[in-house]
Amino acid sequence: MSTEVTFLAIAVGNTRTTVASITCGEITVQKNFPSNDSSAIVESALSFWSDLESEIGQIVMASSNESDAKSIAVALGDQTSRDIWQIGEDLPAPIGQHLDPETITGIDRLLNAAAAWDAHKQACVVVDAGTCVTVDFVDGEGTFHGGGIAPGAQAQLDAMHSGTSALPDITFEAPLKEAFGKNTAQAMLQGVFHGVRGMVRQLSEQYAVRYGAYPMVIATGGDAMVLFDDDDLIERIVPDLQLQGMIAAVKHMVSPEEADAATSDE
Repeated sequence: MSTEVTFLAIAVGNTRTTVASITCGEITVQKNFPSNDSSAIVESALSFWSDLESEIGQIVMASSNESDAKSIAVALGDQTSRDIWQIGEDLPAPIGQHLDPETITGIDRLLNAAAAWDAHKQACVVVDAGTCVTVDFVDGEGTFHGGGIAPGAQAQLDAMHSGTSALPDITFEAPLKEAFGKNTAQAMLQGVFHGVRGMVRQLSEQYAVRYGAYPMVIATGGDAMVLFDDDDLIERIVPDLQLQGMIAAVKHMVSPEEADAATSDE
């Protein structure tokens, strides 16, 4: 795209929040924080803001965690005297949707889909491996059809620990490259790791059969590299996919005609 936009981006997730400086449509610097550490998020955002304000100075937030996002937005609004643009409220995610009328879809899923479509202009499966694992489908016309949602890898491990008396409390990591988990922790990791990968493969095949062609499969999220780095199903791992979706949303907001023309030429 040729439209140049500069803004402060804040993507508030259930577990992690990313603060990024977007200059002329490119991510120049970003930092990640626990979503409940609002003081560190606001401090970082204000530092980035001081560098951007003279260029354009807009703050844009996308959130799948309303409670943490609200406290961050209030603090930033007080400190900067600016309204915070909320994607989903003040500007839409630039992706068509074919969903049941009552469906409320997380803005992170829509932005991931918008970024994937914006970059590739073809049917794709978008996998976000974070607190939850979502596996969504975008068709060859750029329409989001929804998909599947499952507990993320750590959430599955936490559920096994809290729901039983014997299974240990462990942190998700790739299991050993062995056929069998030879102790309890490794057995849990083997089950979760291969369970997530198997689910993604099964849903991708299901979407391909329904669509009539095999789509590109793109992964993002905090666990994407651990889960899919050696998985031949995944064609791209894009850690900052949601931020790319925020850039696309702002470009369409600032100059929809130019943004649409640029995307149609790619």
